[in-house]
This record gives sequence, structure tokens and C-alpha cells, in this order.
Amino acid sequence: MIKVGQMVRRYLWGILNAIRLKVNNSMLEAKNECIQRIKKMACGYRNRKRFMDAILFHLDGLDLQPFPTQ
Repeated sequence: MIKVGQMVRRYLWGILNAIRLKVNNSMLEAKNECIQRIKKMACGYRNRKRFMDAILFHLDGLDLQPFPTQ
């Protein structure tokens, strides 16, 4: 019980700010879960560039247009 009290005291301002601003990290956790799933499906990538391309492709951050349209 003492450890819980110390932890609450240490993080009190963060807890109060999260409650007041109604924020959470659910979007970040969802993206992290997607990245972990990509890594598991691939069973290893040849290099970091291909891994980053796969992450960007699956998280809709990869532009597939060869040239910008006007």
C-alpha cells in the first residue's frame, strides 16, 4: 500500500492532467500493435528501409503516387 501511495504522489500531476484534458495513448498503442504485427508477419526484413516502407504502407503514410498531381 505504501508503494502505491508513493507512486500516486510521484505521478499526481500527470494523473490529474490526463483526467482534466481527457487524453490517453490508445492511438499510440494501436500503431505500436500494428508495427509489431508487421514485424511478426515478415519474419525479418532485409534492411531497415524495407521495414520502414512496410510500416508506412500499412499505416497509410506511404505516398504511392510517382509524381505529384496538379
